[in-house]
Amino acid sequence: MPRPLISVSGLYKQYLINVPVLKDINFNIGSGEFVAIMGHSGSGKSTLMNILGCLDTATAGHYYLQDRDTATLSSDELANLRNQLIGFVFQGFNLLPRSSLLENIALPLLYAGKSKPERREKALQMLSRVGLAEFGERRPNQLSGGQQQRVAIARALVTDPKLILADEPTGNLDTQTSEDIMKIFQTMNAEQKITIILVTHEPDIAAHAQRMILVRDGQIASDTRT
Repeated sequence: MPRPLISVSGLYKQYLINVPVLKDINFNIGSGEFVAIMGHSGSGKSTLMNILGCLDTATAGHYYLQDRDTATLSSDELANLRNQLIGFVFQGFNLLPRSSLLENIALPLLYAGKSKPERREKALQMLSRVGLAEFGERRPNQLSGGQQQRVAIARALVTDPKLILADEPTGNLDTQTSEDIMKIFQTMNAEQKITIILVTHEPDIAAHAQRMILVRDGQIASDTRT
């Protein structure tokens, strides 16, 4: 059996004394899976997402990402792991307002030490992949919300990540645009075999995934295939 891309065991997180946010979280996620993590506000799903994205660390337990125990890594090593393996998509897009779409998409490649020609060529490829090839020199405020989210997805893909973490990616979008964005995620997963973990509180959005993990009061309430 191939080893999972993600393995979480006995994960526990607390920020204040005797106030646990996550309690004994256990699951594996294989390469190429499309998983939705659901839960109400305060359930712990965003904290779990931050840990999976190596943006936060657990108080106890283990999180293995591609066989690396993240608890043993330094902050620099965690940053390198994020840059090499993970692409992020956020509800608020997080685009730089004064930079062009191409500059926004190429930014992770700058951190990765790629040359300017390499960055531009790859950013153009990603912009074309999300259907916005002709808008490269525009600024984010010249686009609709759905188009901005497409740019954010292109930025997440530019480093060829093994894993995409999407935190409420349709939260600021209308129903039709949300459906369009979810189709992009499904295509990425089906054609490129990218592992996708999607955090949402919307059942209709979670239904696009192959598997649904429900978090309630810091614990996994259910883990089902859809």
